[in-house]
Amino acid sequence: MTADPSPDLRGDRVRLRPVTRADAPVLRAFLDDPEVGRWWPPPPEDEDFPFDEPDLVVLTIEADGRVAGLIQFLEELEPDYRHASIDVFLGAGFHGRGLGPDAVATAVRHLILDRGHHRVTIDPTVANARAVAAYRRVGFRDVGVLREHEFDHEAGAWRDGLLMDLLASDLGLTPGSGSPPSAG
Repeated sequence: MTADPSPDLRGDRVRLRPVTRADAPVLRAFLDDPEVGRWWPPPPEDEDFPFDEPDLVVLTIEADGRVAGLIQFLEELEPDYRHASIDVFLGAGFHGRGLGPDAVATAVRHLILDRGHHRVTIDPTVANARAVAAYRRVGFRDVGVLREHEFDHEAGAWRDGLLMDLLASDLGLTPGSGSPPSAG
């Protein structure tokens, strides 16, 4: 299902918990909404969504006891390149309420304090101004443009991504000792 199940994580307004099969229909419906799905590749039609990538930790975002979206992270454990990357989406009905930045900040704190990472990256589509602004509010900084980074299925063309990162030191945090085992 996921690379390493995480505990429930609490933000100011959200709860991040391991995704369950019962969450899949709601998450799939969010991605079917053009306001959300235009920024994500179409999910597979099989029952493995969102369980299809074994190296990912996939968490459901809950707000007010309801499924609000999904956040996932991938950890690079090679000691010389160690970092984590995250992806996130919220259902359109949950936009504009500060839930995205809260979910991202909660995941970032977990990755730094509990998992021992010093750097976290995210790579939204350049044109996704709402997401870019949300990540900047959390503290992410622009690193550069990834030209023709992802395929836009609706437009049938490649689109650019914005590589952003956030360092533990940017937040005044020291990576915790609860780091995952080293690669190898």
